[in-house]
Amino acid sequence: MFTINKCLVNICKNDALSTFDEKGNIIEGKGYCLDHIPDPALAQSAIYNYIKNNEKIVGLNAHGMIFKDIDFSNKKFFGCDFSHCTFQNIKWENTLLRISVFDFAFFNDCNFIKNNSLFTTFSCSTFTHTLFNASDMLQCNFNGIKAFQCSFDNSDFFSTRFINAILTDTSFNNCNLKKTVFSGTTRENVSFKMSNTREAVFGTAKDPLRTEQNDALAFGNSIVDGEIK
Repeated sequence: MFTINKCLVNICKNDALSTFDEKGNIIEGKGYCLDHIPDPALAQSAIYNYIKNNEKIVGLNAHGMIFKDIDFSNKKFFGCDFSHCTFQNIKWENTLLRISVFDFAFFNDCNFIKNNSLFTTFSCSTFTHTLFNASDMLQCNFNGIKAFQCSFDNSDFFSTRFINAILTDTSFNNCNLKKTVFSGTTRENVSFKMSNTREAVFGTAKDPLRTEQNDALAFGNSIVDGEIK
């Protein structure tokens, strides 16, 4: 797991960015956040190069950075912090994510095809035109996300949570939704065709863990949003 160091500026509550030694290895020490580091461009360049030059990335803290037009395909991230980051046109194909944090991040035109994630959190992040197709996203946290025109098709979301998410023009077709929780979600034009929705949790404010309501679905295990009330 990554080491969380706060910015050295006393009044700042942001997390400090990772720093590196002369050989380009991460140093576990105190530092500054992106807003207060003396040379932000140099700090970001060091993080970009570290990701580019390493297949396995462990304990990286890139809190608040902007990533644009970068290929992260086939990388392996363990215990990394990308919270409050912005990702524009990023490829994450065949990427492995373990115990990493992407909370309050922004994703636009990103590709997570064939991604393999476990115990990773995207809580309160915003996704637009982003693909999670053919991925294994097990026991992950998508609570409070906003997803617009996204596809999660042909993926495994076993025991993953989308509590209080806002989902618009988004699809979960042919997915494994066993123990997946959609309680409190706001959904507009969301498709779950060919997915095992009877094994998911679509609760209500009064009874958030209720699953019996799924028995009323008219299309077996396949639904288009609007059938679940």
